[in-house]
Amino acid sequence: QVQLVESGGGSVQAGGSLRLSCAASGYTSCMGWFRQAPGKQREAVAYIEFGDTTGYADSVKDRFIISKDNAKNTLYLQMNGLKPEDTAMYYCAARRYRSAYSFCAPQDYWGQGTQVTVSS
Repeated sequence: QVQLVESGGGSVQAGGSLRLSCAASGYTSCMGWFRQAPGKQREAVAYIEFGDTTGYADSVKDRFIISKDNAKNTLYLQMNGLKPEDTAMYYCAARRYRSAYSFCAPQDYWGQGTQVTVSS
């Protein structure tokens, strides 16, 4: 069982930046970020898999950057140009083995989440 621990959430004004981190306790071949706003379904944000292939939701493309430090088993999400609609609980998720699908589907492990609030 791999434990995922997110950090870096907070409150920021529109146009600002935040960097989320997700520390993994073990090896994973694919890691990603998801978010869920109150009253809405969870949505995929970005993912990175072994070999550094990345993918982004259209809503965050060109604003968010996903990266991973393999030596530290830590995933990052640099969020720039934040908008009020980015407000959500952000979750880190991972898959143990390579997936044939985007966003590490189906995910094996989930973190507890970190809140991001963007005010206008």
